[in-house]
Amino acid sequence: MRDSASIIAAEQQHTSGLYPKRPVAIVRGEGARLYDAEGRAYIDCVGGQGAANLGHAHPAIVAAVQAQAATLMSCPEIFHNDQRAAYLEELAAALPFRARIFLCNSGAEAVEAGLKFARLLTGRPKIIAAKRGFHGRTMGALSATWEPKYREPFEPLVPAFSHVAYGDPEALAEAVDAQTAAVLLEPVQGEGGVRPAPAGYLAAARRICDERGALLLADEIQTGFGRTGRLFAVEHEGVAPDLLILAKSIAAGLPMGAVAIHERHGPLPGGAHGTTFGGNPLLCAAARAALSVYQTEAIPRQAAEKGAWLMGRLRELRLPAVREVRGLGLLIGLELKTRVQPTLQALLERGVLALPAGPTVLRLLPPLVITYDELEQVVAAIEATLQAA
Repeated sequence: MRDSASIIAAEQQHTSGLYPKRPVAIVRGEGARLYDAEGRAYIDCVGGQGAANLGHAHPAIVAAVQAQAATLMSCPEIFHNDQRAAYLEELAAALPFRARIFLCNSGAEAVEAGLKFARLLTGRPKIIAAKRGFHGRTMGALSATWEPKYREPFEPLVPAFSHVAYGDPEALAEAVDAQTAAVLLEPVQGEGGVRPAPAGYLAAARRICDERGALLLADEIQTGFGRTGRLFAVEHEGVAPDLLILAKSIAAGLPMGAVAIHERHGPLPGGAHGTTFGGNPLLCAAARAALSVYQTEAIPRQAAEKGAWLMGRLRELRLPAVREVRGLGLLIGLELKTRVQPTLQALLERGVLALPAGPTVLRLLPPLVITYDELEQVVAAIEATLQAA
């Protein structure tokens, strides 16, 4: 096997240059641990940027992929397929409302589909999203994303998008009018600093949309599939959106996305949208196995219990460098008093991989199958790092 230095050199020579890569070459994973080319172990609090809720090399996912890869990998939706049919049935039964489902390839693609569907269903042009929100980097999703550093190099973007303060029902009510097709919100803003919606905010958004004839789109790309302590974060408030946008851990780390369309909107017109790879049998097999694990192993409950424990331990430390610990389930942010990048590097050196959520927020997004012993090691590494800083 190549060593880390040669892997890094090869990537740096040939990669696009778009990614600010960290100085580590990951070659293997198991559970909540990752290993570099020299065999050094790291506790994974990146979690595939939210795509690895079930960790790495989960036996049920591996078995499902191996079996389906030897059977049929490609079958576009112009034909029916057994794995797709079974997954649609199983996912529909797990959703918090009755729905039809569009399958695609990624979170950004699911957002793009959701935006198109909203305009198609309402005949209206305007989309309202939230400040600090992040919905992807393709042109429609980027138009809904708020952060100027992502937007400005690509302007002009798709017209008729605007942004309001997150968590402010009055600002939302003022913005939604007779030309608004949809309001697009994350139940927890991940990239925007790990900010859970205030109590009652999603319910208020649902009421405002109903009053004005707009659709409510819930972006659960990062919060879905157990991350926040429920299978879907909208369940915390009992809110049923018109469109539920899913991706990341839907297929336990393989590239897949979905839009669940509330049954009140009926089947969409044939040919209005499409995708070549969406709903292919290999990913449907992986997604079926993942959904079974989420349900049979009580993964959302694990996330709720472990997340409450972890936030409690981090708050007990009372670290002077930390302004606030916040989150929901195992989506946790530490608001620091300094920039987060040096902390990320110091944690890597202590064997913990973590994420930023803006310039000063340390984001922890571990696999939901992480053990309490591994979480205790994460707490110890954060304590040592921030005390040293």
